[in-house]
Amino acid sequence: MKNHKLSGIVAVASTLTLTLTLGACGTSGPQDTTASDGSPTMWALTGGNEAVTGASVESWNADHSDAAIQLDYFANDAYKTKVRTAIGAGEGPTLIHGWGGGVLKSYVDEDHVLDLTSFLEENPEVKERYIPAVFDNGVIDGTSYGLPYTGMQPVVMYYNKELFEQIGAEPPQTWDELMDLVPKFNEAGIAPFSLGGQSKWPNLMWFSYLVDRVGGPEVFQAVLDGEEDAWSDPAVIEALTKIQELVDAGGFINGFSSVAADGGADAALLYTGKAAMLLQGGWVYQTLKNDAPDFVSSGNLGYLQFPAVEGGKGDPENIVGNPTNFWSVSETATDAQKEAALEYLKDGVYSEEYTQDLIESGAIPPTVGAEELLAESEDKEFLTELYGMATGAPSFQLSWDQALSPEQGSAMLANLDRIFLGEITPEQFAETMNGTLGK
Repeated sequence: MKNHKLSGIVAVASTLTLTLTLGACGTSGPQDTTASDGSPTMWALTGGNEAVTGASVESWNADHSDAAIQLDYFANDAYKTKVRTAIGAGEGPTLIHGWGGGVLKSYVDEDHVLDLTSFLEENPEVKERYIPAVFDNGVIDGTSYGLPYTGMQPVVMYYNKELFEQIGAEPPQTWDELMDLVPKFNEAGIAPFSLGGQSKWPNLMWFSYLVDRVGGPEVFQAVLDGEEDAWSDPAVIEALTKIQELVDAGGFINGFSSVAADGGADAALLYTGKAAMLLQGGWVYQTLKNDAPDFVSSGNLGYLQFPAVEGGKGDPENIVGNPTNFWSVSETATDAQKEAALEYLKDGVYSEEYTQDLIESGAIPPTVGAEELLAESEDKEFLTELYGMATGAPSFQLSWDQALSPEQGSAMLANLDRIFLGEITPEQFAETMNGTLGK
């Protein structure tokens, strides 16, 4: 593989401006997903990892002109809608970005993605390079259908140290402390929290953490298991109640329902000093490094675990988020496309250069023995902290909209949006969602 460093990766990403713009606008994207010349195709997401992916594909293409990968980017929400439609029509990309969980299972159930068993048996070193707990999120019913390609992504609470100093406060360790900070920041003309409410999925981070802190991971497991009235668990009702109390207290920036996370607008509110805190995934650190390098290098960026809830059953060390993102291979791709995609997964992902670029971008590789590389990084404090957080958590729960089936996940996000907007009560949310159990 051609050698490259992160300083060159940004330039690679810049050459993809047109594609990035199309994805961010939620347009239809590429029309010929199978590529007219039979080359493998790849759909990936904007935000966080696109520079690393872009450099990897460019390097691969330079050495494999006969099997060059055609790469297109999409914003998160636009991608979720388009890829499911395309895959269902047999027109999806060769390499499919995903999160594992219920969405991947839906692809498996419809025979849309390739069984990777024989590939891994022939190339055991591929499986051996991953942390087992992360690798297992690409396994459905004992069979592997997805391989990690991004960093581990626990959700953390970022905060602007300068704004905390301005009001003479410390970051919250408990929910009560968090609520006490809300009027103090508002009195200073600072929004306590940024939130990309327009994108809807950031709302879920609050919900899943609060349910975990109040009732533990068993509450959502009951939902996954389809237990009757699982959404009516007292922990769910209490979590939703706390969310509405936070909204009513002015905990989020005015107009949060119009802020889009896909373009990094929620992160911008943090580093420009308009909001004191932001609950977001580990990938946002990469966004901050790219969009606000001075904010990161100044030491004004802080981060911490989601606060504990007094009297809650959940372990404060539990985390939620995405163990990583996965590449799956389309079952409907041609034999030549499949062969090229598998070769890329073997040699183009997690090479020495790829791993180093990932770390330099501010991401945490889900690979065995990454501690030494992380310790040498300029971001070693953040990366080492999150690496320990991810590998040592008693529970690392996959984002619920991905763990659930597509139908349930979409219903949950839509109704959770209504909770944040005060349009329904927690009990109404629970009643509606109970109707989706098992679907």
